[in-house]
Amino acid sequence: MNINLMAPINQLGYGVAGLNILKALQKRANVSLFPIGQPQVTSQADADAVRSAVETSKRFDAYAPCIKIWHQNQMAERIGSGKFIGFPIFELDTFSDLEKHHLNSCDRLMVCSEWAKNVCLDQTYVPHVDVVPLGVDAELFSPAPVREDDKTIFFNCGKWEVRKGHDILINAFKKVVEHGEDAELWMMCSNPFNSPEEENKWLNLYSHPNVKIIPRAETQAEVYNIMSQVDCGVFPSRGEGWNLELLEMMSCGKHVIATDYSAHTEFCTKENAGLVTIKDTELAFDNKWFFGQGKWAKIGSHEEWDLSMKMMRFILDKKGTINQAGIETAKRFCWDNSASKIMDLLDV
Repeated sequence: MNINLMAPINQLGYGVAGLNILKALQKRANVSLFPIGQPQVTSQADADAVRSAVETSKRFDAYAPCIKIWHQNQMAERIGSGKFIGFPIFELDTFSDLEKHHLNSCDRLMVCSEWAKNVCLDQTYVPHVDVVPLGVDAELFSPAPVREDDKTIFFNCGKWEVRKGHDILINAFKKVVEHGEDAELWMMCSNPFNSPEEENKWLNLYSHPNVKIIPRAETQAEVYNIMSQVDCGVFPSRGEGWNLELLEMMSCGKHVIATDYSAHTEFCTKENAGLVTIKDTELAFDNKWFFGQGKWAKIGSHEEWDLSMKMMRFILDKKGTINQAGIETAKRFCWDNSASKIMDLLDV
């Protein structure tokens, strides 16, 4: 089968998904890649995969299906005249009129989760909306040894945003330390879209002797190296399109704590994660990226307290253990499975 793929290739969320889906599809189909932006790769194998697909695109099949992994408000451009499948990754429960217009131009939609599917079915009239979960490279993010010293290291990865819960995570962590726990919080959250002033605001908020700020990793191997050194991932997000880092932590055998809301509920359960109960939603507003268009999880004082309690509960009950349920979950969510699901849907 011939496939035309439009996707970014880089180390950000869309780019990681684009690269890994490309490589998995190349095992099953003849893929022509039309990169969105300049491809950025960190290994020769990835460079070879991208180069091969770009070379194939010089003689693309104009009648082949076109899959576009990109934002829901940028679906106008496509390749050829075959079926056009939009694959947006989004965090809110409401689309703008512009986003609906772009999504409704698609013949079909693929989304990461049942949560996202329900949003699309409610907000658009695209006839087919299918769930294609994203994956994790379990060969790279393999189970890491359990840390055995007394200190507990919590970890958060994801660019500085209110959406990510970074405004409240520091408060929850301070409660853990004030309780007398020997703990650190490692933050790898540099946001390339922030101004220097915005970046400094976050750094000042996390100025604490028990907080370690880690520069953004340049490669997935570097991400794994950092994850292997911590005890527990903490992701108090108000809304997620997927959350690759959360699944990568599970694949490493690390315990995780996350909000029980939005797309990561596709793979987060009470068996493999400490889930912060979300009782309500609120208008999504951070005065930078979100201006009240839709809703996300409401995190108030109770949810913040619940988060700190789950962090302390981890220290008491699970420190020094491996998250076997998380490892088993990650095995089911691999990139090969993502590609196989895409191929199955293209045959329908």
